[in-house]
Amino acid sequence: MASSFAKLARSAELSGRLQVSKEPVENPPYDIHKLGDAVLRTPARRIGKVDDAVRELARDMLVSMYAARGIGLAAPQIGVHQQLLVIDLELEDPASPPLVLINPEITAVGGSICTYEEGCLSIPGVYLDVVRPSVVEVSFRDAMGRPKRMKADGLMARCIQHELDHLNGVLFVDRVTDGEKLSAGLNEQGFNPADVRSIA
Repeated sequence: MASSFAKLARSAELSGRLQVSKEPVENPPYDIHKLGDAVLRTPARRIGKVDDAVRELARDMLVSMYAARGIGLAAPQIGVHQQLLVIDLELEDPASPPLVLINPEITAVGGSICTYEEGCLSIPGVYLDVVRPSVVEVSFRDAMGRPKRMKADGLMARCIQHELDHLNGVLFVDRVTDGEKLSAGLNEQGFNPADVRSIA
């Protein structure tokens, strides 16, 4: 008889979402690259066909993200230059499926422009204010390859923009406008401010 988790996973996949255990593992499938690694600056390529290999990559990314206790991860952060993002704002809810976005594109932005503190699994320990639109509309393909559209606000909108930046070789520190706080935060965690490519 299938376990309740297996049933949840099957149901989630039929709806175009992947379900994996959110319990952190000691040896995740991928290491997450850090600021200064050239792979983080290489633009990602569109995914031509959504198949089992892409879904397996998404699962492995989720396991790696949960191991690091993050809420978002882009494929370039693990050295894979494909347009794939995974996001989960409900780490404490095992029944809530994560979001998988393949070939995501922001089609519209709206709402106010707001400032909020961001962090990144590729720059651990550094948290700085970034200005972004508060609402986005995004088109993408789900884990089954079906075209989707969604409108997001609040933390989800910010997370989508942050992770989508990774697909273009952009890190959140590139958008920080307070140079003094930026340098101090990076130096404190052992990162080199010279690795920032400011677009603020």
